[in-house]
Amino acid sequence: MTRAAVAALLMLAACSPPAPAAKHDTVSFIAPAGQAADAFPDAQRQVAAIVSPRWSTEPERDTAGEANAVIAALGIHAGMTVADIGAGEGYYETHLSHAVSPTGTVIAQDIVPETLAALAQRVDRDRLTNVLVARGEAHDPRLPTNSVDVALLVHMYHEIANPFALLWNLRASLKDNGRVAIVDADRPTGEHGTPPALLKCELAAVGYVEQSVRPLSDGVYIAVFTAPGPSPVPGAIKPCAS
Repeated sequence: MTRAAVAALLMLAACSPPAPAAKHDTVSFIAPAGQAADAFPDAQRQVAAIVSPRWSTEPERDTAGEANAVIAALGIHAGMTVADIGAGEGYYETHLSHAVSPTGTVIAQDIVPETLAALAQRVDRDRLTNVLVARGEAHDPRLPTNSVDVALLVHMYHEIANPFALLWNLRASLKDNGRVAIVDADRPTGEHGTPPALLKCELAAVGYVEQSVRPLSDGVYIAVFTAPGPSPVPGAIKPCAS
């Protein structure tokens, strides 16, 4: 599947949002903006700084086998649409591209222009034709409505400055049985992790329901949530104590 075909399918799912670039010389939004960040309360916790587009070196990650373990745990398979939120330099994209096969789609999304440029170069270089590179905002992933089977946030949740806004805007992009999967370390957010209890509280505040939390390795876990029912009113969302 070409990137132009991927973009066309996503546009159809989103009732024709602004068209993304067919090539990766520019990286654009693929859906209209959602709710503004100032409609939501601030998180009552530290927000870790974005210090690097990578969590660890790729050989180390290959040895740990995290990507394959996450894909297996989530049952990601051919034909799915998976959004990698905060994709960084695109380590997961090769693994996800293979898992969803040419009949599926991977949306590699980030907000940092330099990171997006490097990500787009990697996707082009590796000929990942079922991967669409997309720009997001810190409070809004800007994904098409009802288009995503799995939204994946890997080692970056603690860097989200407006988690309630991002989670609220993300909900609309999920299909009826869509899931949000968060991979993070069990340590304080200021130390580049998220305690599971805090994560569960913040997701619950936006109407997500916990499906599972399981360890991966060395204090890292994967937490999976669904979003049944209507979204809460943004102003009614209550922050969680860290």
